[in-house]
Amino acid sequence: MTPRRKASFPKPLADFVGAAVDPVLAKQGFGQSSLILHWDDIVGQRLAECCEPIKLQWPPRARERDPRAPIEPATLILRVIGAMALEVQHMAPQIVERVNAHLGWRAVGRLAIRQGPLERAAGPLRIGPPDPEALEEAGRATLGIEDEGLRQALTLLGARALRGRAGGA
Repeated sequence: MTPRRKASFPKPLADFVGAAVDPVLAKQGFGQSSLILHWDDIVGQRLAECCEPIKLQWPPRARERDPRAPIEPATLILRVIGAMALEVQHMAPQIVERVNAHLGWRAVGRLAIRQGPLERAAGPLRIGPPDPEALEEAGRATLGIEDEGLRQALTLLGARALRGRAGGA
């Protein structure tokens, strides 16, 4: 009798991204990738569209001279679209508070603003309304689902999948 192999399930790509990205971000002073990956959740969509974190700049270690010295907070350097720099400057205390709440400790003490274009991809993907024929076909496929919210969500998802299959998108 041959030994049974343990079932293996594929892991989501997101499980590997953090481990791959963390060493690169450590060179910019970020201890973990969550600040970059969840920036829009931390500061809100409106601010995330006009600014992005570049690096965390930590002060020289005073602890080497005195081990009892407290850890000094870092400066979060943000790249900001020129027209929004003044607003981001006024919102600095709230941004610092949100970042520290996300990290779970007072890691950031202040912001430094660098004006310039953002380096990430241009805005979120905008998906237009589904094709009416695809919406009707998907609606027929979800007729047996009793929960109204679930049925609507699956109908919309199905219509978008059908549109993609038909060569749209």
